[in-house]
Amino acid sequence: MSAQPAPSSAASSFRSISVFFPCFNERENLEPLVRQALDVLGKMGLDYEIIIVDDGSTDGTGALADALAAENPRIKVIHHPVNKGYGAALQSGFRAASKELIFYTDGDRQFDLNELPPLLPLIEQYDIVSCYRINRQDGWIRRFNGFAWTRLVCLLFHLKLKDIDCSFKLYKRKIFDGMPLVSTGALIDTEVLARAVRKGYTITQVGVHHYPRRAGKATGAKLRVIARAFYELFKLRNTIVKQKT
Repeated sequence: MSAQPAPSSAASSFRSISVFFPCFNERENLEPLVRQALDVLGKMGLDYEIIIVDDGSTDGTGALADALAAENPRIKVIHHPVNKGYGAALQSGFRAASKELIFYTDGDRQFDLNELPPLLPLIEQYDIVSCYRINRQDGWIRRFNGFAWTRLVCLLFHLKLKDIDCSFKLYKRKIFDGMPLVSTGALIDTEVLARAVRKGYTITQVGVHHYPRRAGKATGAKLRVIARAFYELFKLRNTIVKQKT
């Protein structure tokens, strides 16, 4: 695993990309996010699809997602009837993706999708581009928790990553072929990357800019979310590390 600056965008040997957004109560952020995605993807020269995963939202996110999909056949929507958790939302996105590459970022608009095209040269050389946040725009408690969590899971799963839960990642879709995923909470990023490394896939890292949340409310710091992550962490460690699957 390596960390390096992102190169400038260049022609890609890949012809298609699936982009998905896990969303829970992100109605105010969803439309500008999708509009930006359409603009960025339209300039990349790849066949693409946009997948919105509505994880049981109660604020009208699902209805807005359906309206956006009705406008453009490239947009698809997956609805969870109830909130199943972040990991479950990512699993739905991974399963629904049909293109050669898979990219995801959260529906909170804390990243700039214009930083996606420069990742294409890296995915030519590696199987996964796992980004890290430059100047993370969260409170000090969330920043400290994120740092401590990354250090802990990297120690337990023998990984070398700066920011394991940064929601700006690009994958070759093939890595998910036959990969069992069981995490329904915040451990999902750790599970995917740990399983991928143990299958011999390669990871590189690059920094991307992080921006303050413009609307909506973060849910990742809730105690039940944190407790769920620790429960899954120790449950999965034996499966991933000892069984090497």
